[in-house]
Amino acid sequence: MWRNIASNALTILIVLMLVAGGAVIWGKSQYTAEGPLEQAICLRVKPGSNMRRVADDLSGQGAISSAAIFRAGADYTDRTQALKAGSFLIPPGASMEQITDAITRGGRSTCGTEINFRIGILTAEVQVRELDPDTNRYVEKLAYAPGVDAVPAEYATYADEADVRFRVTLAEGVTSWQVVEELKQADFLTGEIAEVPTEGSLAPDSYEVPKGADRAELIAQMQEKRTAWLAELWAERADGLPLENPEEAMVLASIVEKETGVPEERRQVASVFVNRLNQGIRLQTDPTVIYGITNGQGALGRGLRQSELRRETPYNTYVIDGLPPAPIANPGRAAIEAALNPDDTPFIYFVADGTGGHAFAVTLEEHNANVAKWREIEAERANQ
Repeated sequence: MWRNIASNALTILIVLMLVAGGAVIWGKSQYTAEGPLEQAICLRVKPGSNMRRVADDLSGQGAISSAAIFRAGADYTDRTQALKAGSFLIPPGASMEQITDAITRGGRSTCGTEINFRIGILTAEVQVRELDPDTNRYVEKLAYAPGVDAVPAEYATYADEADVRFRVTLAEGVTSWQVVEELKQADFLTGEIAEVPTEGSLAPDSYEVPKGADRAELIAQMQEKRTAWLAELWAERADGLPLENPEEAMVLASIVEKETGVPEERRQVASVFVNRLNQGIRLQTDPTVIYGITNGQGALGRGLRQSELRRETPYNTYVIDGLPPAPIANPGRAAIEAALNPDDTPFIYFVADGTGGHAFAVTLEEHNANVAKWREIEAERANQ
């Protein structure tokens, strides 16, 4: 009899083990399978939250089929204690495994509110925007010019959100003085900048920063990126350029940046200056003259005078030969690429064509005809 009991007990144990094993396999398949979410959501994980609350939230929003399996999967993969606070974009059909990875991997928010402090050529702007999960596009909530406009009352509400992200964006062609002056007004940054960085040493780009980030450390990050850009692009430069070192490349890139805002023209504009340097022709470019007057501290606010075009300064390329001694702005990566890999053209001249771009010419006669057309356009606009 005892033999029969032992045999039955063993059979039951085996069955239970098979059932348990099947349940594990089924649970794992559910954890890795495509999820039921039909539309993207922005999942907000509050500071101090735990995986149980997150699982319940996901279940309530229809993102997962089972809160229990979600928690078990997070435990099994040792992710439960790695939960990060923030706002995370959960795409349609995301599996429980993918969701767990999103909320534990890096902790950087991928949706929700973002405050972007944009430093432009003439002024700065604070933009508060939120990512629309359905379209994956940002929707602007408010904007204002710091130091010019009053800070909107609702700004504090957004800035105090626990998972709000902060970003500083530099426009291509800003000067180092402009960057320093505007960063002083970024209320989510701390610390002082001891001195204005060397012109051309900052990389115009977008930088995500934590609240309370140090201004000097952010400047150092901008300088590191610019150094990396230049090292990479200098190594890939075209042959035969009239540039002796990377520093001269930055000077030329800054001129290209200030001469055209049309991306498709950068390499053509660079070719004009390269041709002039190769032929010993003075660059004769207004932006360098303006920099010699303003030192990059704000806009000139008027046209150049004839006396200023004749006055000898280190930056007056109507008077000096070759390149000025230093950059006149912080050029973007595309302008550096253009300076180091210009188009192969015979052009020596260019002038505005009235469309936002430029008309290029090989001979002075062609250039004069283009200048006459531009003056006609200016006159027509003045009479409108």
